[in-house]
Amino acid sequence: MVKLELAPEYPAHWEADVVLRDGATGHLRPMTPADADAVQTFHMAQSQNSIYMRFFTYKSKLTAKELRRFTELDYRDRVAFVITRGAEIIGIGRYDRLNDPTEAEVAFNVSDAHQGRGLGSILLEHLAAAARENGIDKFSAEVLPENRKMIQVFSEAGYEVHRHFDDGVISLHFDIDPTDKSRAVMESREHRAEARSVAGLVAPASVAVIGASRAWGSIGQQLLEHVVEGQFTGAVHAVNQEALEVSGMMPYASIAEVPGTVDLAIIAVPYDQVPAVVEQCGRAGVKGLVIATAGFADDGAQGLARQRALVRQARANGMRLVGPASLGLANTDPAVSLNASMAPALPVKGGLGIFTQSAALGVSLFASLSRRDVGLSTVLSAGNRADVSGNDMMQFWEDDANTTACGLYLESIGNPRKFARISRRLARSKPVIVAKSDSMGLRLPPGHAVRVTQAPAGALDAMLRQSGVVRVNTIEELSDVAQLVVGQPLPQGPGLAIIGNSAALGAVVADAAEQQGLKVATVQTKLLLDVGQSKALPLLKRAVLAGLAGADSAIVTLLPVIGLPVETIAATLQECSVTSGKPVLAVFTGIVDPRIQVNRQMAAAKTLPAYSSPGAAVAALAAVSRYAHWLTLEAPVFEVPAGVDPEAAAALLDTWLEGVTTEELTTLGPEQVRELLGHYGITVLESVPFGSDDQAVAAAERLGWPVAIKTLDPSLRHRLDLGGVRINIENADSLRRNIGQMRKYLQPYGSKELEVQAMAEVGQSCTLRAIEDPLLGPVVSFGLSGDAVNLLDDWAHRVPPLSVADTAELVRSPRAAVKLFGYEGLPAGNVNALEDLVARVAMLKEEHPEIAWMEFKPILVGPSTVSVLSAELRIGNPAQRTDSARRAMIS
Repeated sequence: MVKLELAPEYPAHWEADVVLRDGATGHLRPMTPADADAVQTFHMAQSQNSIYMRFFTYKSKLTAKELRRFTELDYRDRVAFVITRGAEIIGIGRYDRLNDPTEAEVAFNVSDAHQGRGLGSILLEHLAAAARENGIDKFSAEVLPENRKMIQVFSEAGYEVHRHFDDGVISLHFDIDPTDKSRAVMESREHRAEARSVAGLVAPASVAVIGASRAWGSIGQQLLEHVVEGQFTGAVHAVNQEALEVSGMMPYASIAEVPGTVDLAIIAVPYDQVPAVVEQCGRAGVKGLVIATAGFADDGAQGLARQRALVRQARANGMRLVGPASLGLANTDPAVSLNASMAPALPVKGGLGIFTQSAALGVSLFASLSRRDVGLSTVLSAGNRADVSGNDMMQFWEDDANTTACGLYLESIGNPRKFARISRRLARSKPVIVAKSDSMGLRLPPGHAVRVTQAPAGALDAMLRQSGVVRVNTIEELSDVAQLVVGQPLPQGPGLAIIGNSAALGAVVADAAEQQGLKVATVQTKLLLDVGQSKALPLLKRAVLAGLAGADSAIVTLLPVIGLPVETIAATLQECSVTSGKPVLAVFTGIVDPRIQVNRQMAAAKTLPAYSSPGAAVAALAAVSRYAHWLTLEAPVFEVPAGVDPEAAAALLDTWLEGVTTEELTTLGPEQVRELLGHYGITVLESVPFGSDDQAVAAAERLGWPVAIKTLDPSLRHRLDLGGVRINIENADSLRRNIGQMRKYLQPYGSKELEVQAMAEVGQSCTLRAIEDPLLGPVVSFGLSGDAVNLLDDWAHRVPPLSVADTAELVRSPRAAVKLFGYEGLPAGNVNALEDLVARVAMLKEEHPEIAWMEFKPILVGPSTVSVLSAELRIGNPAQRTDSARRAMIS
């Protein structure tokens, strides 16, 4: 009987859109037999030198046997990736497993025309991720000494490469498990590539408006007019196949007719014409797109499918895409001066970078900042956020000297773990202000196609706090904070001086400040300023500087004074800030939305933050003070607990998950739980179910007296008050008596199954939970068992990886956590041991997304020991993580 060989299943999850070193994009996917002709074309286009470097000999054409060898793969022992631009292959990388099943030989071939764009590094990252998935942990390669570019790819990858020279060939060997260095290298390359891709959008050398119309008020007409009137420093082209003249220039009938290369195409054509225009832009070599047209993902499933097709089409042709339904973008740098947006004028130049999603909220934020005269550096409206995201903008802002603070209004979030990684790094050098609604992550706004969260309330906010961002709720709050961070130095502490001419207002500010965690250092609210400018301004200056001498910041709250213009007061207060090097905020009560652009009157480059509400000023200062305190904390330290063995745990999970589908969750049995947790140094106090009294006594004899008995009913097993637990049973007679009484008391609940467990040291009962969330990834939650979590929802949440400081904060964050440190005369618990347990659980969850749910309940935190009395684990086949050790853009 002939055995039929089935074709290997195509690993679609390995496909990825990638950003190249120069900011352009490409599509990476596994090679298939259908690529044979394209591989031959690729090979024949290579130079003799490139072919020699790859094959150690010259061959003008691949044989049919070689093509089959290269393209017919099993995606396990033999894997190959191609990177394409359009239909053209521009790079190939492959590995072949060797006799040692844990090692594979790797090789690359990059098109001559595309060398120097980072394709080799990207191929290596993706091959390494695929190899680890297939149980390979080492790569080897043979390279000719003169092939310096390929040697450089390996040496710069962050792996510890071992070299051996023999018979004219350099043999390279290295482990491919991610290390701190290799992760840092990957993140650095990712950062540079994504920053350059955004730079190409916001600082193009040439712009074409496709759909530029003569019809007054049309989107295309306004976009073209705004680009021209904004005095864009590059070339501007209008594209309209019907018009003879648009805004004083002769339009081209199509993008293909525009001379030279177009860096940025702004598309404002009807919905049904957009795909064809994007295709034309790809053929013409356009580098980036802004799609103003709406009606894609906000138009149901069919529209979402068309939007995803647009993104695939753009990325496959090397283009980044802003939108659809985008308001456009702007760059106030005089060297660019680009207003490719629906805003009627280029914003005032300043240091704030802005990212928004929906058009409506973008308009609102722009208006709020304009009312305050807050200067902007770059603005990008992502619309449906189909491609370019807030993560991309943060990568750009990190390197942009013109941006000193960053503001994002987020309605949805695509890759929060990447957001946390980037924002934590960015916030170390520039304030990052994030406005988000309380429902963000729970449901999607129109036009957004991302995952939603199932994590407990507060988990997303916890992630933002860990990242050091200034979290606000509304557009107005974002603007309040923004005008402070772009106009003033950061406070060096919580001490606040309150100065004013109204005791009542001063009291309001003091109360609000204390509620926000600020410390009122001094209050001077009896200033008499109606004595004329010549006397009032020096008096005000002396009072403010005196207050700042003993404080970290000042809020000056003033009722209107006849003969004392707001602008002169503002100039004086700004002088005080410059002189002291400390932030000064002005509250001009009774004046609605004061526009105080101090640097119009002064040579100072700073702007005085002015508010019409004392509460708004205090809230903004408190938020910035918390951020300034975060900056003083040491860089996060990540320590690996002793005695952990992630590889052994992974092998167990692989065995248990064979044949399990994504939809299924498997609850592990007690022995499986103990075995898995043992690889992370976590011990669960053994418990033994029993049917008869004799079985219970035998189990107790083995476990050791005293013991406890518990019901197996999940709702009662930890409820001492409802008779679900009996403790401190000293001997067999007492055990038999308690079993009988317990069965009797539990009969109304229908609970009959019981277990016996050795007694642990008496302590505070806690609950520790960890889940794999579709949006946030791993989330760890901690609380004190009982009413605190069951009724009051007194949980604390963090998103791994957890630093030493994160772990300490997690166990101290619940309001009931005071019980762990000695409460009403009770002894303090062993918090150090509790933190060690939390660190182990967090690492277990971080390393193994297969674990969908873990709950440790109860954990007894005694004066000397920490005991886990019960643990439940559920595992499943997780979706492919988007933050793995390979660069890939969210689809």
